[in-house]
Amino acid sequence: MERISPPLTGDERETLRTFLDYHRATLAWKCEGLTDEQLRRASMPPSTLSLLGLVRHMAEVERHWFRRVLDSEELPHVWSDTHDFQAAYDASGSSRAEAFTAWQDEVAHARRIEAAAESLDVTAYVPSWKEEASLRLVMLHLIHEYARHNGHADFLREGIDGTTGA
Repeated sequence: MERISPPLTGDERETLRTFLDYHRATLAWKCEGLTDEQLRRASMPPSTLSLLGLVRHMAEVERHWFRRVLDSEELPHVWSDTHDFQAAYDASGSSRAEAFTAWQDEVAHARRIEAAAESLDVTAYVPSWKEEASLRLVMLHLIHEYARHNGHADFLREGIDGTTGA
């Protein structure tokens, strides 16, 4: 994924779309050049958090918000039979190919769903909130989710090989 800086003067939708893609690309960039073993390396006990776990988790998040919520698809979680978003963090048996393929597939679905939406004001029912939410809010939520986890990715990557920078 190419990391393109968000526009300084773009309209709201372009700005949200580009910020979301920027954060997606940041997560991919934090994983570049690492082996599967390095990507699975946990931060510190007792945490099992790893870069590969973050990629898997974000695949679940993309799938949930864009496909389940906005597109009303009835889909299972990728890595959990009990609808547990946390299960994706356990990447102990995962590989770069498995995790990144799932994540990139979900990002592609999300982009198609967002592009097809008439406006940022399109709403969908969020069962866990028992309320409607707009595409605007969903995109902001995903930006927040990526930004938070990219902070984790910064520390994980530095702990693996000393690489820093965002």
